[in-house]
Amino acid sequence: MKIFVTGAGGQLGHDVMNELYKRGHEGIGSDLAPAYSGVPDGSPVTRMPYVSLDITEKTDVARIIGQAAPDAVIHCAAWTAVDAAEAEENREKVRRINSEGTRNIAETCRELGIRMMYISTDYVFDGQGTVPWTPDCKDYAPQNVYGQTKLEGELAVAQTLSDFFIIRIAWVFGRNGNNFIKTMLRLGKTHKKITVVNDQIGTPTYTFDLARLLADMIVTEKYGYYHATNEGGYISWADFAAEIFRQAALEGQGEYADVQVIPVSTAEYGASVAPRPFNSRLDKEKLSANGFTPLPHWRDALGRYLRDFFERSYAGTDVRGPVK
Repeated sequence: MKIFVTGAGGQLGHDVMNELYKRGHEGIGSDLAPAYSGVPDGSPVTRMPYVSLDITEKTDVARIIGQAAPDAVIHCAAWTAVDAAEAEENREKVRRINSEGTRNIAETCRELGIRMMYISTDYVFDGQGTVPWTPDCKDYAPQNVYGQTKLEGELAVAQTLSDFFIIRIAWVFGRNGNNFIKTMLRLGKTHKKITVVNDQIGTPTYTFDLARLLADMIVTEKYGYYHATNEGGYISWADFAAEIFRQAALEGQGEYADVQVIPVSTAEYGASVAPRPFNSRLDKEKLSANGFTPLPHWRDALGRYLRDFFERSYAGTDVRGPVK
């Protein structure tokens, strides 16, 4: 298949492009930058076809995707800076990217008669309670600008196309860009006690594993809403932090062996600019029910991520990336 990928310079788009390459698909990456701007790790995405595209410009979306003539679009591009989205001067831009940009892509897919996959988030719900959110739940109640605009993107896809994939994810980490793991590793170098919230519950999602699932899905016609995170049950951010330091020490990074994670409530930690969900539990049973292989356990994913991270650090490979 020929597959057009938006957000190729981001965490997920980077891994999706590489996964398409492994499977022999023709991947075309796009993002706002004039050339690929993700981590220069020498992986296939850095050499694959790329076009600059501003998804908020409807005529450009129609022209560029039309010229590419793909069989499908995997729409990874989004404004993901949750706190910055709350700033009054950013709100219109966030809406243009997450809502209007998504509608532009959906309308182009409809006109071309091609399939579309949209990557969304648990932030479309209110983040309350303890019951996992099911993929087909319509009890939408986003609590911040990011969640509201991602919901608008979902609705744009569902209202424009009769067949589509909407995949909600949470707690994302990958090689390309900043993430919670890199933040913890950075803090652990200078702090032996780190406070992390313990009342926000969910499951991490490794983009390398998610990319394989998306590549499995896009070649099928098993359309609909899905939830996708790594397996292994539900944990707190404090649980995740403690496991990061434990595994980092096992990978020979002795400086992390005595880092202590101090669990605190969100109220004790202090409110962020944008409200965060307490309940990011996502029910993923629909994946297996439709014949898709669930993602590996999050601890396994973390271990593979850390080994890759430290190996590239030793090798002098650029492990930086844009802050997302």
